[in-house]
Amino acid sequence: QLQLVESGGGLVQPGGSLRLSCDVSGTTPNYYAIGWFRQAPGKEREGLSGMSSSRRYTDYAPSVKGRFTISKDNAKDTFYLSMNNLKPEDTAVYYCAAKAVSTWSDYLPYYDSYYDYWGQGTPVTVSS
Repeated sequence: QLQLVESGGGLVQPGGSLRLSCDVSGTTPNYYAIGWFRQAPGKEREGLSGMSSSRRYTDYAPSVKGRFTISKDNAKDTFYLSMNNLKPEDTAVYYCAAKAVSTWSDYLPYYDSYYDYWGQGTPVTVSS
């Protein structure tokens, strides 16, 4: 069983940057997947990025490719989403999610239906 806690959100001006953190705890499986998602008021949850815990696979939705970067701490079960050149339309609550993996053949890195465990979210507001 996994627990996920996001942090690092806040208020940032357009064009600014933020780095969000996702701390994973509990009984960590040998292999798992991490995804980053966001949900703006009145909109459906949107997939942004995903990676394997081994860092073999990293994937990005077309809408954020080139601006957002997913990464993992070398020594801890902590994952990051670095966001650059933020825009007002990036305003949302950002979530991380996890799934234990036995095969990568059906891996869906940024589809919310793929994941089993979710954090509580951290809000990001992009405004001048």
